[in-house]
Amino acid sequence: MDAYPQTDQLLARNLKDAGCAEADIARFLQLEHEGRRPEQLRFLRAHRAALLDRLHVSQSQIDCLDYLVFQMNRGHPY
Repeated sequence: MDAYPQTDQLLARNLKDAGCAEADIARFLQLEHEGRRPEQLRFLRAHRAALLDRLHVSQSQIDCLDYLVFQMNRGHPY
C-alpha cells in the first residue's frame, strides 16, 4: 500500500478488504483523482453484484449439503 499517498491508503485498504484486485484499486483511485464519481459508483455496484452472485452460489451449495445431511439422518437413500 506504500505506493499510494497517505490520503488514499484508507480507501485502498477498504477496497482491498472488499476483495478488489490491485489493478481495480489503482483504477478506482485514478477515478477519484479525476473526480469521476459516477464511474466509481458503477464500479462499486458491479463489484458488489459480483460478490452477491458468489454468495448466492455458495448458499445454494450449502443448501444442497444440508439436504443431503437431512436425508442421511432420516435414513433415506440419496
